[in-house]
Amino acid sequence: MSASLAGLQARHGPRYRWLLLLSVMIGTMASIMSSTIVNVAIPDMSQHFTLGQERAQWVSSGFMVAMTVSMLTTPWLLARYGYRRTYAGTMLLLMVGGIVGGLSNHFSLVLGARVAEGLAAGVVQPIPAIIIMRAFGPHEQGRASGLFGMGVVLAPAVGPSIGGVLVDLFGWRSIFFMVIPLCLVSLWMAYRYVPDTAPGGVAANRNTAMIDWRGLLLGAVGTLCLLNGMVELHGAGGGAQAFVLLGGAAAALAAFVWWQRRLAANGGAPLMNLALFGYRPFAMGSIVAFIYGTALFGSTYLLPVYLQLGLKLSASHVGTILLPAGLVLAATIAGVGRLADKHPTWLLVSTGLALLAASFALMLTVSLASGLWMLVAWATLGRIGLGFILPSLNLGSLRPLHEHLLSQGASAINFLRMLGGAIGVSLCGIVLEWRLAAHGDSLANSTSSPARLAAFNEAFLMLAALCLLAMVAAWQLRVPAAGIPNDPQKAG
Repeated sequence: MSASLAGLQARHGPRYRWLLLLSVMIGTMASIMSSTIVNVAIPDMSQHFTLGQERAQWVSSGFMVAMTVSMLTTPWLLARYGYRRTYAGTMLLLMVGGIVGGLSNHFSLVLGARVAEGLAAGVVQPIPAIIIMRAFGPHEQGRASGLFGMGVVLAPAVGPSIGGVLVDLFGWRSIFFMVIPLCLVSLWMAYRYVPDTAPGGVAANRNTAMIDWRGLLLGAVGTLCLLNGMVELHGAGGGAQAFVLLGGAAAALAAFVWWQRRLAANGGAPLMNLALFGYRPFAMGSIVAFIYGTALFGSTYLLPVYLQLGLKLSASHVGTILLPAGLVLAATIAGVGRLADKHPTWLLVSTGLALLAASFALMLTVSLASGLWMLVAWATLGRIGLGFILPSLNLGSLRPLHEHLLSQGASAINFLRMLGGAIGVSLCGIVLEWRLAAHGDSLANSTSSPARLAAFNEAFLMLAALCLLAMVAAWQLRVPAAGIPNDPQKAG
């Protein structure tokens, strides 16, 4: 039968939009798992390849750079190749990255595999938001977002627990292979439920104008300069080089904005449609997404390192601590998704940011003699906060947009969140190294100390301050209660 949107709707009936959402949810679970699970293996990987903290964090930040930049290509890929080819291609690339990373004997190959996984994850992540905004009516969007979010967070919730055990039993290589089963299932689902049409049910058009390569190049150069500049900030004698790199990042950003404006004015197809930021809720949501990404991904890097190198817990203990928090997060998202259909999204986002800030601040009460229950409690509080933010932020930002801007809007807000995430990973590494040096300690020392915990505490305080800053923008996130009406039968 036909693989078009109309053909699949006829075959599966009213439940089709839920089957479509489930299909892309599995692939997104695989991509998110690949982004976070590697953190529990960083200490073992650093020892295996004899890496310093700066090089080791590129395992995470290299992934983030690739994922951040590739997100901007999603609207173009969907228009040119359709949902199915785009989605299946990303799953194949993600699976190949996992295989190569797990079999590599050189750090450069591991890093290359992580970049490949990041490229795949970046393309796939905006797709579910596009489907939710197009396939579901305003009265169902919160429920769909909650269900999707619940499934997606189960992957990183369960992943570190399983990954921690695998690292202890089989070493760091095993964590690369964990995404392969999910990739295989997602490919099967893609060829069963994902249409070959483009967003809106129109046929994919191979004659779509060429992608904005100049904008993509400027975005990649700017992101790389920014992250390398931040790493150089705390290198020995690296002040001048850091200044050059950060100046290059600022120049690339200015050139990117100028080029996007010029391309749009000349009737071209810019990589990022700057008209999006004329919608105040979207502009405010973008600020929240950027700061929230910094705190979220910074903490996913910092917390496992803190538990293993600060509190001297094993990788399997780290997974045990994070598992209950992840399960609570999944349950919270499901409930908050329903609330988002009836309550102001700005209030839900603000509540989540306050809880997240509190969880970071409470980490200061932990000591080497503290019980595991305290770590579980504070981690769980933070995940409850995430549960309030995740299903609400996209809805509050995207609902005011016209339909023709939804694909661009979903990509842009995911890009800004991941740009914040890429910065957050580097920022936490920089602040941690800086404060460790200030306290006269180093992660190279085999034993922990109160001075080391003080350095970690100051990094957590920085994350708490960023969450409070994001609340200022969240208070400006006002969305009309009814949103923009969508046809619930126009799936995809």
